[in-house]
Amino acid sequence: MRFDVITIFPKMFSAYLGESIIKRAQRKKLVSFHFHDLRDFTTDKHRSVDDRPYGGGPGMVMKVESIYKALKAVPKKGKRRVLLMSAKGKTFTQADARRLAKYQQIVVVCPRYEGVDERVVDYVDEEVSIGNYVLTGGELPAMVVMDTVTRLLPGVLGKDESSLDESHSQTGVLEYPQYTRPEVFRGKRVPNVLLSGDHRKINNWRQLRRK
Repeated sequence: MRFDVITIFPKMFSAYLGESIIKRAQRKKLVSFHFHDLRDFTTDKHRSVDDRPYGGGPGMVMKVESIYKALKAVPKKGKRRVLLMSAKGKTFTQADARRLAKYQQIVVVCPRYEGVDERVVDYVDEEVSIGNYVLTGGELPAMVVMDTVTRLLPGVLGKDESSLDESHSQTGVLEYPQYTRPEVFRGKRVPNVLLSGDHRKINNWRQLRRK
């Protein structure tokens, strides 16, 4: 899987993507991340990516030209999907993560300011939101999408089945309660069935407690 991210803040991603499971996935060449500074696709001396909105209003709007040029410059690597992070997009779900994990390349556009010129929508496949709230930019939502999709790729998790029974693996279903050592903590014990060694009873107990 290859991710290409179009952003004016490419350095924001390095800390998160350079740790833990995602770092190991890159070392194993299961996923790669490529960042494209939107300012590299501007034409004026100030490297401007935004301008005042037609019709007036607060804030600035990201221009269509530089985003279009950046998208055209991203090399196509197999079956791909182009996403625009947007507060007015469709809310991202685990089902979307599973769908996107089947692609070979995902291109993500990260807006800033008051959003993008509406004509940008003509050059993407879908607008994606991670919730009913507004962030200062699309970089955090992009990281959410990249994380949820990456962990579903074969070989990324220690055991691929780790993603099968977790929360949202089925629509509207949450994972069963989990326990580990110590057996007793401040008077609260681990349920006896989990200590029984009877896998059928354990499985039944877990299925009954999924929400």
